[in-house]
Amino acid sequence: MTRHPRWVRRFLAGSDLDAVTRAIARAEGRTSGEIRVHLEATCPGDPTPRAVAVFERLGMHRTARRNGVLIYVAIEDRKLAVIGDAGVHERVAPDYWQGLSGTLVAHFREGRPRDGLVTAIREVGEELRRHFPRAPDDRDELSDEVSLS
Repeated sequence: MTRHPRWVRRFLAGSDLDAVTRAIARAEGRTSGEIRVHLEATCPGDPTPRAVAVFERLGMHRTARRNGVLIYVAIEDRKLAVIGDAGVHERVAPDYWQGLSGTLVAHFREGRPRDGLVTAIREVGEELRRHFPRAPDDRDELSDEVSLS
């Protein structure tokens, strides 16, 4: 059993992290898109540039169809960003991301981060499925595991 840092355990239990990973696998089963969740303790400043840096560090910009989406959360600073790659932004309206972020914030405020992440992953998966349906030759290009730093 992996021992996660205290800041992660205060936010999500190990079983919650497993549920998020399973949600990603389910969502990606219907699309060629890739979804990642990244958690950090803190994020000085605006979370969007940090999310972009994490997106690139995780290699999400290297997917074949440029259809990756990152859900980034800085737990202790209560900041988040949801960003998609170029292929996603060509097809998904900017207000979609604001609504998705609002869903996450509402769940987090209610003390239900697992539900918020699973719901957001499901919604992103549906949006990706509409624009990037899974083809028979699709392969999972990125890990489904929650990444931490």
